[in-house]
Amino acid sequence: MTTTPMTTTLIQMTVLMLCGAGWRLLTPNGLGADQTRQVLTSVVYYFFLPAMVLDVLWKTDIGMESLKFSALGISLITLGIVASWLVARLFRFGPAQTGAVILAAAFPNTTYLGLPVLEQAYGPWARSVVIQMDLFAAAPMVFTVGILLAQHYGQAVDPRPKSPLGFLNAPPFWAAFVAVALSMNHVAQPQWLGGLLHMLSGAVAPLMIFSLGLALSWRAISLRNLPYIAPVALIKLMMMPWIGMAIADGLQLANPQRAAALLDMAMPSMVLGVVLCDRYRLDSSLYAAAVTVTTGLSLLSLPFWFGVL
Repeated sequence: MTTTPMTTTLIQMTVLMLCGAGWRLLTPNGLGADQTRQVLTSVVYYFFLPAMVLDVLWKTDIGMESLKFSALGISLITLGIVASWLVARLFRFGPAQTGAVILAAAFPNTTYLGLPVLEQAYGPWARSVVIQMDLFAAAPMVFTVGILLAQHYGQAVDPRPKSPLGFLNAPPFWAAFVAVALSMNHVAQPQWLGGLLHMLSGAVAPLMIFSLGLALSWRAISLRNLPYIAPVALIKLMMMPWIGMAIADGLQLANPQRAAALLDMAMPSMVLGVVLCDRYRLDSSLYAAAVTVTTGLSLLSLPFWFGVL
Protein backbone atom coordinates (compact mmCIF):
# COMPACT_ATOMS: atom_id res chain seq x y z
CA MET A 1 0.00 0.00 0.00
CA THR A 2 1.38 3.41 -1.01
CA THR A 3 1.12 6.48 1.19
CA THR A 4 1.28 10.17 0.39
CA PRO A 5 4.22 12.27 1.68
CA MET A 6 1.89 13.98 4.17
CA THR A 7 0.55 10.65 5.49
CA THR A 8 4.06 9.27 5.88
CA THR A 9 5.16 12.45 7.65
CA LEU A 10 2.24 12.42 10.07
CA ILE A 11 2.79 8.74 10.89
CA GLN A 12 6.40 9.55 11.79
CA MET A 13 5.38 12.61 13.79
CA THR A 14 2.66 10.68 15.63
CA VAL A 15 5.06 7.92 16.67
CA LEU A 16 7.55 10.47 17.98
CA MET A 17 4.81 12.40 19.81
CA LEU A 18 3.58 9.17 21.37
CA CYS A 19 7.12 8.54 22.61
CA GLY A 20 6.95 11.90 24.37
CA ALA A 21 3.51 11.06 25.76
CA GLY A 22 4.90 7.71 26.93
CA TRP A 23 7.66 9.54 28.79
CA ARG A 24 4.96 11.49 30.65
CA LEU A 25 3.45 8.19 31.83
CA LEU A 26 6.66 6.29 32.62
CA THR A 27 8.89 9.15 33.94
CA PRO A 28 12.23 7.35 33.27
CA ASN A 29 14.86 7.94 35.95
CA GLY A 30 12.29 10.00 37.85
CA LEU A 31 12.32 12.81 35.28
CA GLY A 32 8.80 14.23 34.94
CA ALA A 33 7.38 15.35 31.61
CA ASP A 34 7.27 19.07 32.48
CA GLN A 35 10.86 19.07 33.76
CA THR A 36 12.12 17.17 30.71
CA ARG A 37 10.18 19.39 28.32
CA GLN A 38 11.56 22.56 29.91
CA VAL A 39 15.12 21.32 29.46
CA LEU A 40 14.61 20.16 25.87
CA THR A 41 12.78 23.29 24.73
CA SER A 42 15.39 25.51 26.39
CA VAL A 43 18.21 23.70 24.59
CA VAL A 44 16.36 24.00 21.28
CA TYR A 45 15.43 27.66 21.80
CA TYR A 46 18.84 28.84 22.95
CA PHE A 47 21.15 26.65 20.85
CA PHE A 48 19.79 24.42 18.08
CA LEU A 49 17.07 26.75 16.72
CA PRO A 50 19.37 29.80 16.39
CA ALA A 51 21.80 27.57 14.48
CA MET A 52 19.01 26.59 12.08
CA VAL A 53 17.86 30.21 11.71
CA LEU A 54 21.41 31.28 10.87
CA ASP A 55 21.87 28.39 8.43
CA VAL A 56 18.58 28.92 6.59
CA LEU A 57 18.25 32.72 6.47
CA TRP A 58 21.90 33.14 5.49
CA LYS A 59 21.06 31.32 2.26
CA THR A 60 17.63 32.93 1.79
CA ASP A 61 16.93 35.90 -0.46
CA ILE A 62 15.14 38.28 1.91
CA GLY A 63 12.85 40.54 -0.11
CA MET A 64 9.29 41.13 -1.21
CA GLU A 65 8.27 37.53 -0.63
CA SER A 66 9.30 37.83 3.03
CA LEU A 67 6.93 40.80 3.40
CA LYS A 68 4.16 38.70 1.87
CA PHE A 69 4.78 35.91 4.39
CA SER A 70 4.62 38.48 7.19
CA ALA A 71 1.38 40.02 5.84
CA LEU A 72 -0.24 36.60 5.46
CA GLY A 73 0.68 35.47 8.97
CA ILE A 74 -0.29 38.70 10.72
CA SER A 75 -3.59 38.88 8.81
CA LEU A 76 -4.60 35.33 9.72
CA ILE A 77 -3.61 35.67 13.37
CA THR A 78 -5.61 38.90 13.59
CA LEU A 79 -8.55 37.11 11.98
CA GLY A 80 -8.29 34.33 14.56
CA ILE A 81 -8.25 36.86 17.40
CA VAL A 82 -11.35 38.66 16.12
CA ALA A 83 -13.29 35.46 15.35
CA SER A 84 -12.57 33.84 18.72
CA TRP A 85 -13.36 37.12 20.55
CA LEU A 86 -16.75 37.26 18.84
CA VAL A 87 -17.47 33.65 19.84
CA ALA A 88 -16.47 34.38 23.43
CA ARG A 89 -18.74 37.43 23.50
CA LEU A 90 -21.63 35.53 21.93
CA PHE A 91 -21.50 32.67 24.44
CA ARG A 92 -20.43 34.87 27.36
CA PHE A 93 -17.23 33.09 28.30
CA GLY A 94 -15.54 34.17 31.52
CA PRO A 95 -12.37 36.30 31.29
CA ALA A 96 -9.99 33.41 32.04
CA GLN A 97 -11.68 31.21 29.44
CA THR A 98 -11.88 34.03 26.87
CA GLY A 99 -8.15 34.69 27.09
CA ALA A 100 -7.30 31.00 26.75
CA VAL A 101 -9.69 30.53 23.81
CA ILE A 102 -8.30 33.54 21.91
CA LEU A 103 -4.70 32.40 22.37
CA ALA A 104 -5.53 28.84 21.35
CA ALA A 105 -7.55 29.85 18.28
CA ALA A 106 -5.32 32.60 16.93
CA PHE A 107 -1.74 31.38 17.31
CA PRO A 108 -0.61 28.26 15.41
CA ASN A 109 2.22 25.90 16.26
CA THR A 110 4.22 27.24 13.32
CA THR A 111 7.62 25.97 14.46
CA TYR A 112 7.31 23.04 16.87
CA LEU A 113 4.99 21.12 14.55
CA GLY A 114 5.08 23.17 11.36
CA LEU A 115 8.83 22.86 10.87
CA PRO A 116 9.13 19.06 10.91
CA VAL A 117 5.87 18.50 9.02
CA LEU A 118 6.63 20.93 6.20
CA GLU A 119 10.25 19.88 5.92
CA GLN A 120 9.26 16.23 5.53
CA ALA A 121 6.32 16.96 3.22
CA TYR A 122 7.95 19.51 0.90
CA GLY A 123 11.69 19.22 1.41
CA PRO A 124 14.48 21.22 3.07
CA TRP A 125 13.51 24.43 1.25
CA ALA A 126 10.35 24.62 3.39
CA ARG A 127 12.51 25.47 6.42
CA SER A 128 12.91 28.98 5.04
CA VAL A 129 9.14 29.45 4.78
CA VAL A 130 8.55 28.23 8.34
CA ILE A 131 11.28 30.37 9.86
CA GLN A 132 10.08 33.50 8.03
CA MET A 133 6.45 32.85 9.00
CA ASP A 134 7.55 32.47 12.62
CA LEU A 135 10.11 35.26 12.97
CA PHE A 136 8.35 37.82 10.76
CA ALA A 137 4.74 37.15 11.80
CA ALA A 138 3.85 34.61 14.51
CA ALA A 139 6.53 35.34 17.12
CA PRO A 140 6.18 39.17 17.01
CA MET A 141 2.40 38.81 17.33
CA VAL A 142 2.68 36.36 20.24
CA PHE A 143 5.11 38.49 22.23
CA THR A 144 3.19 41.74 21.69
CA VAL A 145 -0.52 41.25 21.01
CA GLY A 146 -0.60 37.80 22.63
CA ILE A 147 0.90 39.03 25.89
CA LEU A 148 -1.36 42.10 25.91
CA LEU A 149 -4.41 39.85 25.51
CA ALA A 150 -3.20 37.56 28.30
CA GLN A 151 -2.68 40.55 30.57
CA HIS A 152 -6.10 41.99 29.71
CA TYR A 153 -8.09 38.82 30.39
CA GLY A 154 -5.85 37.53 33.17
CA GLN A 155 -3.98 39.10 36.02
CA ALA A 156 -0.86 41.15 35.37
CA VAL A 157 2.10 39.84 37.36
CA ASP A 158 4.91 42.08 36.12
CA PRO A 159 5.71 44.92 38.56
CA ARG A 160 6.89 47.03 35.63
CA PRO A 161 5.60 46.67 32.07
CA LYS A 162 8.23 45.42 29.64
CA SER A 163 9.00 46.99 26.30
CA PRO A 164 6.79 45.60 23.52
CA LEU A 165 9.98 45.06 21.51
CA GLY A 166 11.61 43.04 24.29
CA PHE A 167 10.97 39.79 22.40
CA LEU A 168 13.70 40.82 19.94
CA ASN A 169 16.23 40.23 22.73
CA ALA A 170 16.26 36.47 22.13
CA PRO A 171 18.72 34.06 20.48
CA PRO A 172 16.57 33.19 17.41
CA PHE A 173 16.14 36.88 16.61
CA TRP A 174 19.84 37.58 17.15
CA ALA A 175 20.61 34.79 14.72
CA ALA A 176 18.05 36.20 12.27
CA PHE A 177 19.62 39.68 12.38
CA VAL A 178 23.09 38.25 11.74
CA ALA A 179 21.85 35.94 8.98
CA VAL A 180 19.92 38.68 7.16
CA ALA A 181 22.95 40.99 7.34
CA LEU A 182 25.22 38.27 5.93
CA SER A 183 22.71 37.41 3.21
CA MET A 184 22.12 41.00 2.10
CA ASN A 185 25.88 41.62 1.96
CA HIS A 186 26.41 38.41 -0.05
CA VAL A 187 28.89 36.95 2.43
CA ALA A 188 29.75 33.39 1.44
CA GLN A 189 29.14 30.67 4.02
CA PRO A 190 32.35 28.73 4.83
CA GLN A 191 32.02 25.04 4.07
CA TRP A 192 33.01 23.91 7.58
CA LEU A 193 30.53 26.31 9.19
CA GLY A 194 27.77 25.34 6.79
CA GLY A 195 28.31 21.66 7.65
CA LEU A 196 28.23 22.40 11.39
CA LEU A 197 25.06 24.51 11.15
CA HIS A 198 23.39 21.84 9.01
CA MET A 199 24.25 19.16 11.58
CA LEU A 200 22.85 21.27 14.43
CA SER A 201 19.72 22.04 12.41
CA GLY A 202 19.00 18.35 12.06
CA ALA A 203 18.38 18.06 15.81
CA VAL A 204 15.60 20.68 15.89
CA ALA A 205 12.71 18.73 14.34
CA PRO A 206 12.86 15.51 16.41
CA LEU A 207 13.41 17.38 19.68
CA MET A 208 10.48 19.69 18.94
CA ILE A 209 8.11 16.82 18.14
CA PHE A 210 9.20 14.85 21.21
CA SER A 211 8.70 17.97 23.36
CA LEU A 212 5.23 18.41 21.88
CA GLY A 213 4.39 14.88 22.97
CA LEU A 214 5.57 15.73 26.48
CA ALA A 215 3.24 18.75 26.50
CA LEU A 216 0.07 16.87 25.55
CA SER A 217 -2.26 16.51 28.52
CA TRP A 218 -5.08 14.00 28.08
CA ARG A 219 -6.25 14.59 31.66
CA ALA A 220 -7.20 18.15 30.72
CA ILE A 221 -9.81 16.91 28.26
CA SER A 222 -13.12 17.04 30.10
CA LEU A 223 -16.77 17.72 29.36
CA ARG A 224 -16.34 21.14 30.99
CA ASN A 225 -13.71 22.13 28.39
CA LEU A 226 -15.30 20.69 25.24
CA PRO A 227 -17.74 23.61 24.57
CA TYR A 228 -14.76 25.98 24.58
CA ILE A 229 -12.55 23.72 22.45
CA ALA A 230 -15.05 23.19 19.60
CA PRO A 231 -14.90 26.81 18.28
CA VAL A 232 -11.12 26.82 18.73
CA ALA A 233 -10.79 23.74 16.50
CA LEU A 234 -13.11 25.17 13.84
CA ILE A 235 -11.35 28.53 13.72
CA LYS A 236 -7.82 27.17 13.88
CA LEU A 237 -8.03 24.08 11.65
CA MET A 238 -10.69 25.07 9.11
CA MET A 239 -11.55 28.78 8.92
CA MET A 240 -8.01 30.22 9.02
CA PRO A 241 -6.53 28.13 6.18
CA TRP A 242 -9.72 28.52 4.11
CA ILE A 243 -9.70 32.33 4.31
CA GLY A 244 -5.92 32.26 4.09
CA MET A 245 -6.14 30.98 0.52
CA ALA A 246 -7.95 34.16 -0.52
CA ILE A 247 -5.43 36.36 1.32
CA ALA A 248 -2.49 34.48 -0.24
CA ASP A 249 -4.02 34.92 -3.69
CA GLY A 250 -4.47 38.62 -3.02
CA LEU A 251 -0.80 38.85 -2.04
CA GLN A 252 0.10 36.93 -5.21
CA LEU A 253 2.05 34.26 -3.36
CA ALA A 254 3.06 31.54 -5.81
CA ASN A 255 3.26 27.81 -5.21
CA PRO A 256 4.96 25.92 -3.70
CA GLN A 257 5.73 28.68 -1.17
CA ARG A 258 2.01 29.58 -1.01
CA ALA A 259 1.03 26.04 -0.09
CA ALA A 260 3.79 25.73 2.54
CA ALA A 261 2.91 29.06 4.16
CA LEU A 262 -0.80 28.25 4.33
CA LEU A 263 -0.16 24.77 5.70
CA ASP A 264 2.06 26.30 8.37
CA MET A 265 -0.82 28.56 9.43
CA ALA A 266 -3.15 25.51 9.51
CA MET A 267 -1.14 23.96 12.35
CA PRO A 268 -2.82 23.30 15.72
CA SER A 269 -2.60 25.58 18.76
CA MET A 270 0.87 26.62 19.87
CA VAL A 271 2.39 25.04 22.97
CA LEU A 272 3.84 28.34 24.25
CA GLY A 273 0.34 29.53 25.14
CA VAL A 274 0.38 27.23 28.19
CA VAL A 275 3.20 29.36 29.60
CA LEU A 276 1.23 32.57 29.03
CA CYS A 277 -1.88 31.05 30.64
CA ASP A 278 0.11 29.98 33.70
CA ARG A 279 1.86 33.34 33.95
CA TYR A 280 -1.27 35.47 33.70
CA ARG A 281 -3.64 33.06 35.47
CA LEU A 282 -5.85 32.21 32.53
CA ASP A 283 -7.56 28.80 32.25
CA SER A 284 -4.46 26.64 31.75
CA SER A 285 -6.41 23.38 31.85
CA LEU A 286 -8.64 24.59 29.03
CA TYR A 287 -5.65 25.69 26.98
CA ALA A 288 -3.82 22.38 27.49
CA ALA A 289 -6.95 20.55 26.36
CA ALA A 290 -7.17 22.77 23.27
CA VAL A 291 -3.55 21.97 22.35
CA THR A 292 -4.16 18.25 22.80
CA VAL A 293 -7.43 18.14 20.86
CA THR A 294 -6.33 20.38 17.97
CA THR A 295 -3.07 18.43 17.67
CA GLY A 296 -5.02 15.20 17.46
CA LEU A 297 -7.52 16.60 14.94
CA SER A 298 -4.69 18.03 12.86
CA LEU A 299 -3.77 14.46 11.92
CA LEU A 300 -6.97 14.60 9.85
CA SER A 301 -7.08 18.27 8.84
CA LEU A 302 -3.46 18.58 7.65
CA PRO A 303 -3.73 15.82 5.00
CA PHE A 304 -6.97 17.47 3.82
CA TRP A 305 -5.36 20.89 3.40
CA PHE A 306 -2.22 19.33 1.91
CA GLY A 307 -4.43 17.84 -0.80
CA VAL A 308 -6.35 21.08 -1.34
CA LEU A 309 -3.23 23.22 -1.56
